[in-house]
Amino acid sequence: MIENLNGTHETVNYRENTNLRIYNNVQVEDYPTHWHSPIEVIMPVHNTYSLEYSDIPVTLREGDIMVLCPGVLHHLYPAEGQRYIIQAEINPALNLREIDSILTIIQPALLITPERFPDTYEQIRSIVTQIMDEYQEGRSFFEASIYSMLTKLFVLIGRSHADTAQRFMTDGIRQKKYVEKFMAVCSYIDEHCTDNLTLDDVAEYSGFSKYHFTRLFRQFTGLTFYRYLNQKRIAKAERILADPSLSVTDVAMASGFSSMSAFIRMFKIMKGCTPSEFRKMYRPTSRNQEPWTV
Repeated sequence: MIENLNGTHETVNYRENTNLRIYNNVQVEDYPTHWHSPIEVIMPVHNTYSLEYSDIPVTLREGDIMVLCPGVLHHLYPAEGQRYIIQAEINPALNLREIDSILTIIQPALLITPERFPDTYEQIRSIVTQIMDEYQEGRSFFEASIYSMLTKLFVLIGRSHADTAQRFMTDGIRQKKYVEKFMAVCSYIDEHCTDNLTLDDVAEYSGFSKYHFTRLFRQFTGLTFYRYLNQKRIAKAERILADPSLSVTDVAMASGFSSMSAFIRMFKIMKGCTPSEFRKMYRPTSRNQEPWTV
């Protein structure tokens, strides 16, 4: 399945004239530690399937769904059975601010099971199956259809996340207000991540005390403020590094880092390689051709 591997970077060969590659995978094959720019969705159909991401081992049961964010190191282990594996480039097709916020919140990965998503699991599982059917049929405008389904999938994930924000308040009105407030806060950070943002600045923007904001922000996103901020900066740096005319120092400054050492250290923590190594591995994804069969 991995056709182009440079170090740990996989360049995905998309289906002709699309930004999609989807497998009805039955191969008993080891896919060593790697990462790629498209998001990946894995759902075992028959038998379990074991993988590891960011040094976290997971065994998926039949019907469990794993969503791996772009750029996450992962290893897929050989197993008998069948699973659907969806790889889809997020930008530009899903270049929406709310989708970007959802991806940051679920970074590096999200496990969807009936137990964790009791209200939306069946809908999400049905969407994954419909995506596979649409891809295999290959009818006119199938790519647009698949991206519309992926958008719906992310909406369900985002709403499930918001609905489980009992973390905030038992009062429904106040809870809704807090969810809206923190969605606005995330959007504000996304837009200003390259500025010299501090915890005090964003707490003031939110209207909460620093202590109250810190607690609620982590409850809402599952991340500390600075972890969220640095993830946004590194994601921006990945995109800028694709421009060979910019030096790594230029990229660091353009991504909001005040020093090269801080940039390199954070990049290596999040990507497992230095910015220079990433740039050497990077090749712009193109609409490579592949046969119509999967």
